Amino acid sequence: MRKVALSTLLDLLHQRATENPDQEAYTFLQDDVTVSGSLSYQDLLQQSQAIAAQLQQLGSPGQRVLLLYPPGLDFISGFCGCLAAGMIAVPAYPPRPNQSLNRLQSILRDAEATFALTTRALWPKKAHWQDQDSNFAQLKWLDTSSIPNIYQKDWQPPKINQDTLALLQYTSGSTGNPKGVMVSHDNLLVNCRDLAQGWNQDRESKIVSWLPTFHDLGLVYGILTPLLVGCTCYLMSPISFLLKPLNWLKIISRYQATHSAAPNFGYDLCVRKFKPEQGKELDLKNWKMALNGAQPVRAETIERFSQTFAPYGFKRQAFSPGYGLAEATLKVAAVRQPDAPMFLEIESAALSENRAVIAENRYLKSQTLVGCGDSEIDTKIQIINPKSLTPCKPMEIGEIWVSGTTVAQGYWNNPEATAETFQAYLRDTGEGPFIRTGDLGFLYKGQLFVTGRLKDLIIIEGRNHYPQDIELTVENNHPALRSGCSAAFSVLEKGEERLVVVQEVERSYGCNLELATVKQKIREAVAVEHDLRLYQIALIRHGTISKTSSGKIQRQKCRQQFLNNQLNLLTSSRKSSEKKLQDANIRTA
Repeated sequence: MRKVALSTLLDLLHQRATENPDQEAYTFLQDDVTVSGSLSYQDLLQQSQAIAAQLQQLGSPGQRVLLLYPPGLDFISGFCGCLAAGMIAVPAYPPRPNQSLNRLQSILRDAEATFALTTRALWPKKAHWQDQDSNFAQLKWLDTSSIPNIYQKDWQPPKINQDTLALLQYTSGSTGNPKGVMVSHDNLLVNCRDLAQGWNQDRESKIVSWLPTFHDLGLVYGILTPLLVGCTCYLMSPISFLLKPLNWLKIISRYQATHSAAPNFGYDLCVRKFKPEQGKELDLKNWKMALNGAQPVRAETIERFSQTFAPYGFKRQAFSPGYGLAEATLKVAAVRQPDAPMFLEIESAALSENRAVIAENRYLKSQTLVGCGDSEIDTKIQIINPKSLTPCKPMEIGEIWVSGTTVAQGYWNNPEATAETFQAYLRDTGEGPFIRTGDLGFLYKGQLFVTGRLKDLIIIEGRNHYPQDIELTVENNHPALRSGCSAAFSVLEKGEERLVVVQEVERSYGCNLELATVKQKIREAVAVEHDLRLYQIALIRHGTISKTSSGKIQRQKCRQQFLNNQLNLLTSSRKSSEKKLQDANIRTA
């Protein structure tokens, strides 16, 4: 059988449906045993063409389509339906009850969407959204779960090619308002090939994913890469994972999955919730690639998870730390399968001076960094001095710049931000264009090591401090302090930068916590580990720290809330002198 040239995702879907029409492509599970539905390649092709036919009758190619789906298989059909109509998918997520519509409103206005696709279960909620914002009333709404496959006969193949936009992937907004990254069919195919090549994925692979499909990792890794390689993917809801994280491992065990992924906090959560009696039927020996990405990768997490689940067949070598961003479609670099992750012990003092010096003196303070591997295909990584715009010296820390065919086309309807981020050139040679990622790191033996965010860097008394390192010290100080729920930043007081930490407290501790004692322990730990004096500590209530839709801490928003007295404090340790902060000329930390 002659294979169709794969220049678009539609070509890929047609090839899968032609070669293996009845193969189970996606299975969605409510928990570790209950299957709520599955999709074959033929099912997916028919459903997507039926949805596309309805879109084509009501609109034109190139229009933006807002995808508002709960976790499940309907999202996949809706996404492919947009592509089959020649329209641009805009993955989003229905707000939870009492959740602000701000992010969704921002996406809707920026994308200038014409359609909104959803399901029968969420159809009644659109009236509430329309009451909140008249822009929702202007949308053409479709309940795709009620569109019969018979409409497939009205579908017309769109005129698209590899450069046609497939989706607008909105950034998480950790340092500002979300921006729509313009991702083409070719960007997606190239990045999926990159993933498959580096992680040895093929038709015999079995992938498990609980990652949100409205974000790049869940979409590209969890949905599109299985389509590219032709393997089966088992899906579960992110909420199901958060409520019962061991269900993720049980699904991997039940189906003998080979590949799965999670942010760093996901592995930590499994360790914290696991009890030995739960491991009786756990079998993780076939899990050969465990991606750790989307958040800073912690050496402690890799060690704890590996030790906890080694008795059940998990191998530490399976860990694949990685680094990516929406502006590069997804992946920039990752540890190849079956390579083991690389750990580097780095002198803490050198890090504060933008240098990576391997620690050899055991009496000096040091910290362990985890390598994020290298790139595949034609992706190029450069470490650049963000001020001089010239390459850094070996082992010098600078901004991570990226180029290659995986780089997206820019930000939707935002030429100024596109020029700033996507059109960077080296000052000395003129080489480019590159993406300016805004992340800091260095290269060692070809591997990328990420050290932090450029905009979040804390500079006190001329020394650089990475907020995530301070946050980890704080979180590990007391069991009442929630992991992954702290923000460190600086504020300007009397002409000097001062350190502030905002930290969530576990709900179970409530009013029984000796707050003064906890704060004193935090101060001592930060002083010892980082040689820093804390100006203020804000202990806040469970679930109130500002995060992006992908779970990243919004440090700058936390900072502004601190300055505006908007934090949900358990108690106030703020001095009367803090009032002066609000009138000071605050410099961005």
